[in-house]
Amino acid sequence: MSLVYWDTMLFAYLLEGHREYGPQVSQISRRMEERGDILCTSVFTVGETLAGPSKTQRWDEVSKIREFFRSPELRLLEFKLSTAEIFGELRARGGISAGDAIHLASASEARVDLFLTHDKRLARKVVPGIQFIATLEMGFL
Repeated sequence: MSLVYWDTMLFAYLLEGHREYGPQVSQISRRMEERGDILCTSVFTVGETLAGPSKTQRWDEVSKIREFFRSPELRLLEFKLSTAEIFGELRARGGISAGDAIHLASASEARVDLFLTHDKRLARKVVPGIQFIATLEMGFL
C-alpha cells in the first residue's frame, strides 16, 4: 500500500474522459485500487479542476466534479502554515511555478510515496518528503 499524489491534469484526464490519456489514468486508478493504494491530492486541485467548467457555466460538470472530490476514497490535503513554509522553500529554489509548488509542498508534507504528474519537468525534481516523482510516460504501475 502506497500513498499516491495526483496532480490536477490526471484528474482532468479522468473526469473529462480525455481520448488519449483518460483510459491510461483509469487503468492506473484501477491498479491502485487493487493494490490498496491511497489516492491523495491538494484542495488546490479541486479549484483548478472546477475552473474550466465554472468559466463556461457547465454547472452539471461542476456538480459532478464536486461530488467526485467528496469521495471518502480520496484524501484531500489541506494547505496549512507548515505547507506554506515548504511552498516558500520550493519557490525560493526557482524553476517551479506557484501552482506546481503548491502541489509539491502538499505532497511533501503528506510524505507521499509517489507523486504522479504529466509534467516531465517535475519528474526531474528532488523534493524531500516525496519518495518518487513520475510521469504517465514512465509506465511504473
